[in-house]
Amino acid sequence: MNSTMNAHLPLAITQGDPAGIGPEIVAKAFRDAPQDLRGCFVVGDLATLRRAAACVERPGQASLPVALLDSPGAWAQVPPRCLPVWQLPGLAGSLAPWGRVSAEAGRAAAACVVWAARAALRGEIAGLVTAPLHKEALAAAGVHYPGHTELLQAEAAHHAGVPVAQMPVRMMLASDELRTVLVSIHVSLRDAIAAVTQDNVLQTLRITHAALSRSLGRAPRIAVAGLNPHAGEGGLFGTEEREIIAPAIAQARALGIDARGPYAPDTVFMRARSTAGRAGEFDVVVAMYHDQGLIPVKYLGVDKGVNVTLGLPLVRTSPDHGTAFDIAGQGVADASSLIETVRMARRLAR
Repeated sequence: MNSTMNAHLPLAITQGDPAGIGPEIVAKAFRDAPQDLRGCFVVGDLATLRRAAACVERPGQASLPVALLDSPGAWAQVPPRCLPVWQLPGLAGSLAPWGRVSAEAGRAAAACVVWAARAALRGEIAGLVTAPLHKEALAAAGVHYPGHTELLQAEAAHHAGVPVAQMPVRMMLASDELRTVLVSIHVSLRDAIAAVTQDNVLQTLRITHAALSRSLGRAPRIAVAGLNPHAGEGGLFGTEEREIIAPAIAQARALGIDARGPYAPDTVFMRARSTAGRAGEFDVVVAMYHDQGLIPVKYLGVDKGVNVTLGLPLVRTSPDHGTAFDIAGQGVADASSLIETVRMARRLAR
């Protein structure tokens, strides 16, 4: 899809798990950042979004109107500070109790993601922004994917008529200060270590290079974290760096990719971090597993982090936090990450 077409297409925001904070941060975003949310509509359930709008009301301020769209294309007729909802067929029913895992909520969350993914793959929307879903609720609903990334990968592969293995994707978490891309995503730590293979590391470097070359307009400087303490310390603490990661980096460099390392994982993220007073040495860090890469970005500010799926033939972004069942329905959830996520999706869709 070219950038001229994308400029005239909306972004679809999925409501997330209706028992979590997804619907209320969506409502807050439309209320508090109307200019950023212009050209967006929500895929979900009208009653769920009206409940969310009610729970974020402030004393003395006008309530947030929720508009039911006749069709997804009717978003352009909705005024600012109004929440446009495309009622997904089959979702209408009883409201999910706040803060409770349920199969019904998991089915609703997954259905919204599937609809938006297929619309993006057909070229009907510029991209999708996904509010948080709950992985336990997905499993209870019989959804055989542990999260957004894997579900979107399966949809994209089906659309392209290829096996999932031929649609490799990676998770990137990005903020103003730091970007990190993961070799593996939602697997156990034991399985994550097994996933550190030369092919997987090289594939991660290729996907990262291609995606960031498009968004930065130049080749990214990629730092590669080691797996073991001190990046193995010359083989004293493990040999994966010497036998697997370093050869993958060499292969990537032979392909013209500016990849360097492997570096000690306890310091490489500080070297890559950009602040107002200091530019980072690298544009992105490739991390060997989920927590290695996500903890540094989330520590710097969970309200600013954006989850981007790399390798898909569509734009997908998401906040870097979960459903927060413990505060759902209280109207106190912070919408900052969702607003940043919308901004990122717009930049990527151009």
